[in-house]
Amino acid sequence: EGDFCPICALPTPLPKEDHSVIEVCCMKKICNGCIMAAEKRDILNCPFCRTPLPDNHADMLAMVRVRVAKKDPEAIALLGYDYCHGRLGLQKDVRKAFELY
Repeated sequence: EGDFCPICALPTPLPKEDHSVIEVCCMKKICNGCIMAAEKRDILNCPFCRTPLPDNHADMLAMVRVRVAKKDPEAIALLGYDYCHGRLGLQKDVRKAFELY
């Protein structure tokens, strides 16, 4: 699943960060082609689970934390990355990031 888009089932080209997006609602890595196809069809929610997309960092962080509370390994790794790089309004905390990784 990690190397393939869960919608179109095509392999995600490398580097994956440039060709896919992690949707924080379901922690699925959706390829840019499926994102573009959804936008073209005026689907403004997550193309995989249809959850409304957050419009600010606080809502994104809340969605990630909900997934972390459910012990989702993708969400835990993403939260660790966010702490390591100070994303989503979090203060950079390498120790906390290390604990989550």
